[in-house]
Amino acid sequence: MRETAQFPTSRKIVLIGNYRPDKQESMIRFAHLLNSGFKDEGIDSEIWWPTGIFGSSISISNSGIGKWLGYIDKYFIFPLVLKRRLNSKNFKSSSIHYHICDHSNAPYLKYFPANRTSITCHDVIAIKGGLGLLGSYQPASKMGKILQKWILSYLNKANSIAFVSQLTFNQFCELCHSKTIRKENWKVIHNAFNAEFKPMPSESAKKVLKRLGIDDTVPFILHVGSGLPRKNRRLLLDMASIMESATSLNICFAGEPINSELVQYSESLGLQDRVFSIVKPDHLTLVALYSSCEAFIFPSFSEGFGWPVIEAQACGAPVIASNIEPMPEISGGAALHFDPRNPNDFVKGYLSLQNKDSRQKLIDKGFENGSRFDNKRMIKAYLNFYRKNS
Repeated sequence: MRETAQFPTSRKIVLIGNYRPDKQESMIRFAHLLNSGFKDEGIDSEIWWPTGIFGSSISISNSGIGKWLGYIDKYFIFPLVLKRRLNSKNFKSSSIHYHICDHSNAPYLKYFPANRTSITCHDVIAIKGGLGLLGSYQPASKMGKILQKWILSYLNKANSIAFVSQLTFNQFCELCHSKTIRKENWKVIHNAFNAEFKPMPSESAKKVLKRLGIDDTVPFILHVGSGLPRKNRRLLLDMASIMESATSLNICFAGEPINSELVQYSESLGLQDRVFSIVKPDHLTLVALYSSCEAFIFPSFSEGFGWPVIEAQACGAPVIASNIEPMPEISGGAALHFDPRNPNDFVKGYLSLQNKDSRQKLIDKGFENGSRFDNKRMIKAYLNFYRKNS
């Protein structure tokens, strides 16, 4: 039977995905990305999703009954399902490797054989918030504090951990208190693109923008992501306000709707007519936005990886991002990096891109950086990681 250089095809991989009613789309795509990649390498692979019984009948949110019904599904029902499956004849084989795709599911580690189980840690932002540490920009509720401490306690016991960035690795080392941790079983494996990102032809992009009601004759800066405080969306408004006398510039927020606070802030700056929001854009729309923007702005205070940085680069957008790690790590030096507390620096970076040569050099470096996040490279790294730690 054929074997890859990293992992024998005679073995099987079972991936533990996220609870789908939570609608954590990036984590769902990550599980599918691993699964399809392993199959392409000739590995028998499948995904186990936490069972949605109670929470599937109601819209899950960060608060209210939906959250509590989700807890029942995730932490009471699914463990029963796991025990039954793992006790079945089909899954008692020592040739099966288990991988938990998201560190938020670390409590499931207790049900799997330690020497054949690994987990991906995408960030420690919520954990730091749960511990009340500075720099998380994500405060936790009382229940959230309990949950994040619980997650950390199981991560501390994990035999094999993959981290999506060196920053996340370093931050976890600072949080980890276990004296028995074997750091030789920890590895940084950068995420890969979770969909195809490449420049969209100008005419095709214009058609998408027209459908969205966006005036393609006015340049716009773009932000992609949520409205969490750590995403620092208001910096884009500050940029446009500072440049008011120099240039006409629109601001596009793609992802979550802009909240009332941001709306009020835009009104206070007199920018309300220049701000537009594209809520949960589909992939085609997202590529069109990346391909058409004057610059992609990513001024986050805190990230675990930062997929939008490489997505924008792959679509030919010049990127101006925070100088806080992991943004420089992920951009590979193919972006302009500034203090996210200083919009004037971001403005200077943006204006520097008016030089066509400087702009094109940054775009070309962005295309080169994308090769580091090839899916096959990530898959081979995971297979080698499993082989060494099984």
